[in-house]
Amino acid sequence: MAKVESSMARVILEPHAQFDLTAHSRASSIRSLALATLPHARRHRAAVLYVGTHSGTLFSLSVDTDDGDGAPNDAVLRKLSFLRSVSVSDAAVDCISVIEELGKVLLLSDGALFLVDSELSNRASKLSFSKGVSLVTRRRFRNGESEGVGLGLGSGLGSGLGLFQKLRMNSVKEGEMQSEGGCVFALVVGKRLIIAELVLGNRNGKSERDDGGGGSLVVLKEIQCVDGVVSAMVWLNDSIVVGTVNGYRLISCVTGQSSVIFSLPDVSRPPRLKLLHKEWRVLLLVDNVGVIVDAHGQPVGGSLVFRNGLDSVGEIGSYVVVVSEGKIELYHKRYGGCVQVLPFGGEGVGRCVVASEEDRDGKLVVVATATKVVCYQKLPSVEQIKDLLRKKNYKGAISLVEELELEGEMSKDLLSFVHAQVGFLLLFDLHFKEAVDHFLLSDTMQPSEVFPFIMRDPNRWSLLVPRNRYWGLHPPPAPLEDVIDDGLMRIQRASFLRKAGVETMVDNDLFLNPANRADLLKSAIKNISRYLEACREKDLAESVREGVDTLLMYLYRALNCVEDMERLASFTNWCVVEELEQMLEESGHLRTLAFLCASKGMSSKAVHIWRILARNYSSGLWKDPALENSTQDNRESLISGRAIASAEASKILEESSDQELILEHLGWIADVSQVLAVKVLTSEKREIQLSPDEVVTTIDPQKVEILQRYLQWLIEDQDCNDTQLHTLYALSLAKSAIEVIESENICENLNGESIETRSLAALKNSIFDIPVRERLQIFLQSSDLYDPEEVLYLIEGSELWLEKAILYRRLGQETLVLQILALKLEDSEAAEQYCAEIGRADAYMQLLEMYLDPQDGKDPMFTAAVRLLHNHGESLDPLQVLEKLSPDMPLQLASDTLLRMFRARVHHHRQGQIVHNLSRAVDIDARLSRLEERSRHVQIDDESLCDSCYARLGTKLFAMYPDDTVVCYKCYRRQGESVSVSGRNFKEDILFKPGCLVSR
Repeated sequence: MAKVESSMARVILEPHAQFDLTAHSRASSIRSLALATLPHARRHRAAVLYVGTHSGTLFSLSVDTDDGDGAPNDAVLRKLSFLRSVSVSDAAVDCISVIEELGKVLLLSDGALFLVDSELSNRASKLSFSKGVSLVTRRRFRNGESEGVGLGLGSGLGSGLGLFQKLRMNSVKEGEMQSEGGCVFALVVGKRLIIAELVLGNRNGKSERDDGGGGSLVVLKEIQCVDGVVSAMVWLNDSIVVGTVNGYRLISCVTGQSSVIFSLPDVSRPPRLKLLHKEWRVLLLVDNVGVIVDAHGQPVGGSLVFRNGLDSVGEIGSYVVVVSEGKIELYHKRYGGCVQVLPFGGEGVGRCVVASEEDRDGKLVVVATATKVVCYQKLPSVEQIKDLLRKKNYKGAISLVEELELEGEMSKDLLSFVHAQVGFLLLFDLHFKEAVDHFLLSDTMQPSEVFPFIMRDPNRWSLLVPRNRYWGLHPPPAPLEDVIDDGLMRIQRASFLRKAGVETMVDNDLFLNPANRADLLKSAIKNISRYLEACREKDLAESVREGVDTLLMYLYRALNCVEDMERLASFTNWCVVEELEQMLEESGHLRTLAFLCASKGMSSKAVHIWRILARNYSSGLWKDPALENSTQDNRESLISGRAIASAEASKILEESSDQELILEHLGWIADVSQVLAVKVLTSEKREIQLSPDEVVTTIDPQKVEILQRYLQWLIEDQDCNDTQLHTLYALSLAKSAIEVIESENICENLNGESIETRSLAALKNSIFDIPVRERLQIFLQSSDLYDPEEVLYLIEGSELWLEKAILYRRLGQETLVLQILALKLEDSEAAEQYCAEIGRADAYMQLLEMYLDPQDGKDPMFTAAVRLLHNHGESLDPLQVLEKLSPDMPLQLASDTLLRMFRARVHHHRQGQIVHNLSRAVDIDARLSRLEERSRHVQIDDESLCDSCYARLGTKLFAMYPDDTVVCYKCYRRQGESVSVSGRNFKEDILFKPGCLVSR
């Protein structure tokens, strides 16, 4: 037995008017009903009810409505009013068929057919037709189709086109009949199924004239029923569904053939049929089970299981109306569940009849007992939803909304409206998660509607809140704290009322399992935050965006969601800083405030906050919430906190072009991290670069490496040609180099620690990867713009001998350079290379003299002298060499070398004579070509240019790649030793070439 599901039970039909026929003198028990809407109804009459009695009388009642604003869907039923009555016959009126378009009513009584006008203004006329008609039904069409006799059956299906016109031409001779219009019926006479056309108007010829009715039936086709007497019949499209004691069959009115839909059990109630106008299908009844089939007799969907045997079946919208045992039951066609039960006459009222409008959007249902007629009106969908919401049946309301949307009876805007209304009701019932779920399903709800739940009025966004009370089912908006307090108070009040036996509408879940206020408030804030987060993805007005982001920050703060606060503040947002500044300062969320100011372009304020945080980290006055749960010790946390503060400040300053702001905060950032300070100064993200003079003046003299790194960046990366900055850089490097040497000497004397160990330790604490002396030497050789005399003056008394040699070389002091290389540094190779750079033979002789007579009490450097003679002896005059040789020099050291020198001299003399006597230049060219094949000769002079930056090499250090490209040392550092300017990678593409001779 079907049950009324509590989640779906709702009010769909409401009784609005009734009429008692016992007050009428001609009344008797009711046999049949028909409800129709007539196009010529007067005043506000939307429908006319026809009531047929067992005594053969037909009554007409007007269904009076008040149309309100004129919208038919909103019409309110007022009363049933008696119009007229007409006597049909002495027997019961078994069937009433209203032909609305013709203004006629066809009646079946005592096996005969009668015709009367729809207003019952004339007497009923009996149609001349065969006696013994047991059933009559009219061919039905979907809305928008017409039934003219010129149209054939199955016009929608493409079969039987022009069928009735052909049948009629075969039955009536041409010119025999002139008609005003026609309507086709199917009639059952015994075991015959007759298709006939009702034709209005005068007929001439042999046919008999009606008794004043002006109409007649013309037989178009006759079909023999092979399955017994037909007791139920419905005509749908090209098919007629008939019911007999044996079962249901489908008969084609085109071919006359029939097929079995299904058979009935041996013991069952008589068959019954009901045309469902909304779906354009047929309901077949087997005892208390209903099966819905389509026009082809195929079952569609599930079965409907009714409570008991039924007296009559009607239809209204998506529901089947069943009348039995003094009750009206409504079953949903799709789901099959019973959604409403209405008692109307009590048990023992006898057989009941139901009638409904033959319209897919019908709003009325009429139920009649033996003597009383009760009219029910379908409650508008909105009122049904309201009723469910008042009963707090939110699931039922949503199910109804979804059902109406699926059936196309509810617009998307109204659906969104209902979702928002349900959301507010759930919110005031303290179901915050479910409330927000419905808010998110509403496309029309404005984010500003939740603003009053977060911030009390008046506030910046008060005027943005729409004054929409919806259906007035919930209180006006209030802060969440007040909503929760009021809800808990209602629950407490309901507890007292229930103890007193008074039923209340309080939610049982909260009543049986009450939550504490703190948990409810946390849930409310969390879910409202979820709604605002979703709203951020929508296209909103600027003022609404500001409210969403600002209030979202309030909610994050209430839950102390530090990560969410900082994430919102760090990226693009519409927060209003003025509304949040005081709150964030008082709550100690300075990091969030700093991120927020930075995102709004308030760089000065943001950096100032980071400075305060760095200072408070150091003093222990403030702890980073993100580090509170960390496993680091206090010292590590302080270091980490200061580093984070300085890093965030440096990010802001790297993009800022405000020189005053940058230089103001450079100091404290440098105290935390010199690397970050350098990044701030050398950033290329800013639109306007800083003034070098101002930066150099501002940098703390104690932060030497910052100054050096900044000057290096200016010179090497920015191609700065300012001689003062080049000189300043050289002096700074020189001073640092002197300090390093002095420090190393002191440490070596005190601790015995080697210079290499001390250098590695110093380099580890430096921001540079290269030791300062190496950087100094590289710069002194690569730059032409510094003042060598000023640098030389600084390092004159130091041990920076190689640096002095570079400077003297720059000043052209060849002798001093050779003295330093040969005597101080004892670097014979470098000394010889410098002589080669000078390019004069006397330079080697001068170097030889230094080796043989070092002076200052040093012993002669015979080994170096022999090396010089061995490498460059052929460039020296043997006689001069012999004169310079010291008597103390061991002969065995120099004998081989001297002998080789003399032999080379003789060889060169003879070779010169041979070349001088050669008469043909071809031999010389051949010799030269062979020589070029075996070696490469590259000539570098003062005018040579770097192949990368095209700067003049002059006396700078340079490098040459295997593909003969020459670059200055600065470009060599940038380019690397593996890839040349041409882009060739010599590690991947190895190039073998003969030796190279480079000369200047």
